[in-house]
Amino acid sequence: MKPCSIFAGAALVAILAASHARAASPTPTPPAATAGRYNDVSQDDYHNHLAALTAIVESCAKTRDTKTCDPALVSLDDRVPLTQAPNAERRLIRYGWLRILLSNAQDKDKVEDTSKAKPVTGANPDQALAGVLPPPKTTTQQLQDALVRLRHDIAEDGSAAAAPPAHTAEREAMKQVLAGREFSKLEAPSPLDRLEEKVGTWLNQLLETATRFGARSPWIGQALIWGFVLAVCTGLVWGIIQLEKRWRVRLTPDFAIPAPTAASAREWQLWLEDARKAAAAGLWREAIHFVYWAAISRLESRRLWPADRARTPREYLALVAATDHRRPGLATLTGSFERTWYGGRPAGEDDYRRAEQLANALISGSSPAASGGGASQ
Repeated sequence: MKPCSIFAGAALVAILAASHARAASPTPTPPAATAGRYNDVSQDDYHNHLAALTAIVESCAKTRDTKTCDPALVSLDDRVPLTQAPNAERRLIRYGWLRILLSNAQDKDKVEDTSKAKPVTGANPDQALAGVLPPPKTTTQQLQDALVRLRHDIAEDGSAAAAPPAHTAEREAMKQVLAGREFSKLEAPSPLDRLEEKVGTWLNQLLETATRFGARSPWIGQALIWGFVLAVCTGLVWGIIQLEKRWRVRLTPDFAIPAPTAASAREWQLWLEDARKAAAAGLWREAIHFVYWAAISRLESRRLWPADRARTPREYLALVAATDHRRPGLATLTGSFERTWYGGRPAGEDDYRRAEQLANALISGSSPAASGGGASQ
């Protein structure tokens, strides 16, 4: 029994020694869990954090132990504002790559056997000629690359950058240019200009929308385009009709001052006074002649048509719209004037009284009942 006891004791001692060796051996520390965790920092805090990370990597590269290469030293990720403005948009800076690197740096670099290199047929001519893949970077080389990266980030940090130039000379040069004579009449856009710009923008957006609809549903785009064309054509036709009416009725004269031979060149009161003088002398044909031109002078002075003495009585009548309430009275007066003056028919006092009544109604703008019975018989 004694040899068995000795053997059992030796086995127990070996087990305890192996357990102690595993406990004493350095084991890589897993990276700190930082998923969804970060710090909102300022530009200065971000700059200081980069400097601290640079010191951690330098220390880890020298000692390569679990204390100096602890991934927990990296701390949380940073959310850095893009500008100095309040409530500026922020950018998340992650350090997961550095935690993994520090965790791997706790072990010394392994010497790899490069005698069993794998042949490659890559795109790099030098590697293809060598027939082997380039050896992977060691942890020491990765630590050096990390230092270069961190120092580059510090150099690119907004807080370390110089203040932007004031461009004083450029501003003065622009002021001198704008003070020149060619820019002296520059004015701010007027409300009409802004309205035209808004209308143009709206039309562009409308056509762009029609194009998008046309790409999705061709019939909708075609309907919008043809509807727009129809609306434009309708507006043009309406405008042409209005211009035609204006030309026919002649609401405004062609010239501000009538021609000397025009009826309105002589005031209608003078025409009417001559008519009454002729009536007092019993010259009824001449009286009707003067009454007619008194009415024409009055209507012409009201810009019913442009002043032109070359027209015939029928042409004057054609210039008045059919819906004008003065047309019936003018038609009756024109017929009486043509029969007595151009037709050579004798006229009496009754003919003159009816003509004078029609002329007075046209002069005053009222709507007399057109009665051509007596004047036309």
